[in-house]
Amino acid sequence: MKKYKKGYTQGVYDMFHIGHLNIINNAKEHCEHLIVAVNSDALVHEYKNKIPVIPEGERRFIVENIKAVDEAVIADTLDKVEQYKKYGFDAVFIGDDWKGSERWRKTELELKQYGVDVVYLPHTDGISSTELRTVSDDKINE
Repeated sequence: MKKYKKGYTQGVYDMFHIGHLNIINNAKEHCEHLIVAVNSDALVHEYKNKIPVIPEGERRFIVENIKAVDEAVIADTLDKVEQYKKYGFDAVFIGDDWKGSERWRKTELELKQYGVDVVYLPHTDGISSTELRTVSDDKINE
């Protein structure tokens, strides 16, 4: 696989889990400088219609302390072109469970205009923040 100068991955919607770590570590193998965007609490609420279990500042602090991460930022948008204009990466890394989806086919075409590759990495089966827990009345339910 091609080695990229600056890579970007975004997620950590609700709480950090092993699937996120696997994507981050895998992405770092393919780039010199890795930016990991943690979705803001407002974006999580807008996109997933839920209140994050772990607040954005704490999720960012967890992520920025991972050896593979060169830079951790808070993302207020899912728009990768907007993020590209802000951070100037040459590859976006995403789990291969998104490959072929309408949203990511569109993202591939948009980013291609800027010479940015979308790289699909192995998804960790059987794990997601949504499936791990739900929040109800400010309590975590198993």
